[in-house]
Amino acid sequence: MSKQGQRAFAFSNAKQLFRRRLFSHWREQSAIIRTAADWTVLLYILIPGGLLGGRLYYGFWNEALPAWSVNLPFMLIPSLLVLLICNGGLVLLLQEGDLLFLRQRQRWMNTILFRGLLYSLIVTSLKFCVAFALLLPFLIRGFEMTSSEVWALFALTLACSWCVKLLGHLVKVQKQGWRRWLWLFLAISVPNAIYFRVASLWNDRPIIILLSAVVFTVVAIFAFRWRLLMRGTFMNDVREDYKQRMKIAAILLRHVLDKPRPTRHKPWIFRKSQPLLKSKTAESRFSAAAIKALIRNPAHLKLYLAFTAVSAVAILIIPSGFKWLGFVVLTSLMTFWLFSFWSLFVGDDYIGILPFTKEQKAEAGMHAVPILLLPFTMITSALICLSLYGWWGIILFVPVGYMVGLFISRIFGTFRLGKD
Repeated sequence: MSKQGQRAFAFSNAKQLFRRRLFSHWREQSAIIRTAADWTVLLYILIPGGLLGGRLYYGFWNEALPAWSVNLPFMLIPSLLVLLICNGGLVLLLQEGDLLFLRQRQRWMNTILFRGLLYSLIVTSLKFCVAFALLLPFLIRGFEMTSSEVWALFALTLACSWCVKLLGHLVKVQKQGWRRWLWLFLAISVPNAIYFRVASLWNDRPIIILLSAVVFTVVAIFAFRWRLLMRGTFMNDVREDYKQRMKIAAILLRHVLDKPRPTRHKPWIFRKSQPLLKSKTAESRFSAAAIKALIRNPAHLKLYLAFTAVSAVAILIIPSGFKWLGFVVLTSLMTFWLFSFWSLFVGDDYIGILPFTKEQKAEAGMHAVPILLLPFTMITSALICLSLYGWWGIILFVPVGYMVGLFISRIFGTFRLGKD
């Protein structure tokens, strides 16, 4: 055994072992950050940013608040805090080796578990202290809340965050499959819904808010004790702990590395691989393969759905006189992306094995892209027609969405596929 391994077990009690793991956790997180950004570069960003932020914060207290904050509704504050409550988890600082070396010492395991839970809740509390410090000028000067009301809202937010973190953790280490997602949804949504309701309706009644905070605290204490008494979840504990410790790395590498796709014996959709299109020609089968490839790929499908959702929101908020112009612009952007996907699809090494000519690939692309574009144009045209023409929009949106999508895809296809 190496000297480092011998030192790792040179602890007289569980407190020293936890302290060693905590310091190791901090070094691990700082090392992850250093791999993504140089400290010299960070100083050039943090120092000016800190000075600018400090000046703005001073102005929020001693000068007039920004004009955009005057007409903000109060429910925006609990909405932002709910998003913060849903973010994050618990770090227990358990390791895989504990299954062999510490399971016989249950008191050591309980000490590490207790201190890990306590450490995670303290970090959560510090996070909300910073959040409330930033929101304090708007709460006191903008919404004219008293100090007792602010402290009550802070206590309610803190108690709710403890409750959500602990209940969510209990579900993650005990449930699997669809039951896990169902119980996790309930464990997160129910406390947050109660919190939002209480904070929005009774923000001027600190007694009611404090009583609600006491209820959340009691539930959190019960969940805390339940976590300490729980047995038989060690491997799930280690898995969830690893996920939480790797969150910073996942955020930093999200746009650098693609997430590995899980191995599937069967695709989640179109499992029987039946013909998608009626035509039996080689070009139609090639088009159907591209359509299935986009739908079966989670990254491409999520991007398609995300752009559709953003476009739908944009269509709703655009003034009436510019809705059709926005529709054409957004449809053009989606068409450009779909033809880019088609270029990647036909350029794949496996596709290169198939004996398709350049003309056949172009014909297949001109057939596949309008079909892929159709759901997007139908949704966006329906929003425009219904908002502008009322009941007549139900009749208009189908032909309009089909014709505009087909026309724009033909234009892009003439230039894109003509060059390939």
